[in-house]
Amino acid sequence: MPNLSVTGIIDEAESIARSEAADLVDRAAHGDQAAWSRVVDHYARLVWAVTRSFRLTDSDACDVSQVVWLRLLEHIDRVDPVRVGAWLVVTTRRECLRVLAFRKRVLLTYEPDAFEVVAGDQPELDADLLADERAVDVRRALESLPDRWQQLLGMLMADPPAPYAVISERLDIPIGSIGPIRGRCLDKLRVLLAS
Repeated sequence: MPNLSVTGIIDEAESIARSEAADLVDRAAHGDQAAWSRVVDHYARLVWAVTRSFRLTDSDACDVSQVVWLRLLEHIDRVDPVRVGAWLVVTTRRECLRVLAFRKRVLLTYEPDAFEVVAGDQPELDADLLADERAVDVRRALESLPDRWQQLLGMLMADPPAPYAVISERLDIPIGSIGPIRGRCLDKLRVLLAS
């Protein structure tokens, strides 16, 4: 039996452990449920240790852990099986930082009326519904205008708006008449939308 040093024995044991873990990851990537369970068992303490190093609450640490395992499941076919431990550490750190960044945006207060004075930055619950209904009303009003007026407004509302010279040429309208016609179109739209 060859004479091995202690570090040589440790290196050999780590190499065997890495190759076994890589084999498990490779089998899990090909759908082996038992291999997936063993991968999770093998690396769960590593993921948990990284989350605890960020001093997350238990619930946040559990959430991060779940997200990390989900990310591994999503990317297992692209992760180098030999480097899965390093990949898990990096992914766990990123998720922990994301949770901490989210926590910075949360404002804790003991005063029950603290948020009554702060104007909300969220639209009212029915704002989208009302905006959609208003858009339908505007479309209907536009469709009731003469075709030439619809074309004129379409060109003026384009992004970027068409220059008056282009509008004049395409619609055969004198440049000096575009503004007054636009005004009549908008007046007519206001009347249609008011009714």
